Amino acid sequence: MTLNDPRLVQDEYASEQGLEGRRAAYRYAEGPNAPQMAFDAVAEVSPRRVLEVGCGPGELAARIGDELGAEIVAVDVSPRMVELARRRGVDARVGDVQQLDFADREFDCAVAAWMLYHVPDVDRALAELARVLVSGGRLVAVTNAPDHLHELRELLGVPRRGAFAFDGATGGEALRRHFARVEARDAAGTIRFPSRDAVVAYVEAARTLFEAGAQVPFFGGGLAVTSHPVVFVAHTA
Repeated sequence: MTLNDPRLVQDEYASEQGLEGRRAAYRYAEGPNAPQMAFDAVAEVSPRRVLEVGCGPGELAARIGDELGAEIVAVDVSPRMVELARRRGVDARVGDVQQLDFADREFDCAVAAWMLYHVPDVDRALAELARVLVSGGRLVAVTNAPDHLHELRELLGVPRRGAFAFDGATGGEALRRHFARVEARDAAGTIRFPSRDAVVAYVEAARTLFEAGAQVPFFGGGLAVTSHPVVFVAHTA
């Protein structure tokens, strides 16, 4: 299965355990803070009404509402993620970015953070996001570049799993088919796992990125790997 297979997405986000395990590794990250960069990109336009698609547990959506005073609506295909976002006080709804249940030009800004590579039809999703944004509205779309975690894949002896329809290399071209202006903000850095145990914990939480049977070989000390998010900022005409 590829990362945009609906069955994989349904299974992966039926609970928060895998997501929490993957996020835990970023406490070892050094370099630009991509989640903060995404928030800053939203804050730059002082939006009144914001849509987040693929909101997960709702941390970013809640922060946008609390700190920017914006009206925030969040959408996710996972009922569990919607439940967790609602616990944070977010107006969260089960929905699909490929068919948004909103009128044209409802939002000043939209956010799609680390989720478009899970979407089967990226062009349809981007067309929907452009449709619900006002003229001159902003989309903040975060993804990872092809070299993200490449040292870890080499250690495991597995190639990058599946084709990414929206990543740091392909995202700009995809966005330009639907948006008038597109900017890429690089957030390359390093994740320094302190031990093999920390690497194993991450791999077990991120099995969708690697072959199911891939094992972390024994090694001493820590492991430094490339972390390479890309924050795309796109504007409608």
